[in-house]
Amino acid sequence: MHELSLCRSLLRQILEVAEQHRALAVTLVRLRMGPLSGVEAELLKTAFPLAAAGTIAESAELDLTATCVEVYCENCWKNCRAGPNQLCCARCGSCVTQLVSGDELILDSVELTLDQPSALQNP
Repeated sequence: MHELSLCRSLLRQILEVAEQHRALAVTLVRLRMGPLSGVEAELLKTAFPLAAAGTIAESAELDLTATCVEVYCENCWKNCRAGPNQLCCARCGSCVTQLVSGDELILDSVELTLDQPSALQNP
């Protein structure tokens, strides 16, 4: 399952962000994932808690947002949506296209619980 390896790599990034902000916990992780990313969403959701166990992200919710496949047509010079198995232009039908999006797996945002100093404490 390469999703576990992806989650471990993702977790390194998340923990780095958390450390930079001196976070107490990671509460939410948002990812954008394209249908051509080669990642199975359900396997990723299963693997994430395993990778996060014993870390400050172990209780974090994983929120996945699916993105669309988009191509640039070199014939009509426009971007358009395409199917994962049909990367042709929806406007003119040309298959001379370049993939613009749909293969990404992007860490979109991380929500953290921060240690807020009390207003009664001296600086």
